[in-house]
Amino acid sequence: MEIVRVPVLSDNYAWLIHDAGQTVALDPGEAAPVAAAAAARGWTIDQVWLTHWHPDHVGGAAALKAQGARVAGPAAEAAKIDGLDTLLDEGDTIAVGDAVATIWSVPGHTAGHIAFHIADRATIFTGDTLFAMGCGRLFEGTAAQMHANMRRFAGLPGDTRVYCGHEYTLSNARFAAAVEPDNEAIAERLADVVAMREQGEPTIPTTIALERATNPFLRSVDADELAQRRAAKDAFKG
Repeated sequence: MEIVRVPVLSDNYAWLIHDAGQTVALDPGEAAPVAAAAAARGWTIDQVWLTHWHPDHVGGAAALKAQGARVAGPAAEAAKIDGLDTLLDEGDTIAVGDAVATIWSVPGHTAGHIAFHIADRATIFTGDTLFAMGCGRLFEGTAAQMHANMRRFAGLPGDTRVYCGHEYTLSNARFAAAVEPDNEAIAERLADVVAMREQGEPTIPTTIALERATNPFLRSVDADELAQRRAAKDAFKG
């Protein structure tokens, strides 16, 4: 399985997933750069997978569908996403080539947000739920829901690679350092992230093991602590 990062819009990442001659575009916020990245590799986009309804994640889906791709996304958000061919909910599976993804329901950022877990490839696509050193804003859900998501993510094998929807790691790292000033792993990672971003390098994917050590939301002891940290992050200026 090959995974290609495609920067779109201002700070989004779309992902191309290619296996056994088939290709998925996951969360294509715009179509042109995603289609170009596939064409450069001689790939045809067969499917589009969507984690949630926000325009910066679905904006290119219609154009890719017009080029022949089938579109799959959260059943709970079907009323907000035009053109879904396949409706997905907790426990469903969907495949690209020989790679089979199991659907996780992970509400909080949006009410029907889903993630795609490809267990035998130690890979999960988390959209705007779990970020490197962060979590999504609680636009439509609760801190209790997001805390439950974080516990579930934390239970994955440490080598699981996490592919999320935005390059937010530098801001998240600065916040993490403010929240846990005595955490040496966070201090080290902040320095690494600063150096990577100064060189224009992406910080995604991350791993579950790295998030367990440095993500203040994954490390929250309960929903109340996560809520406090999320509110502080929403107002954070660092």
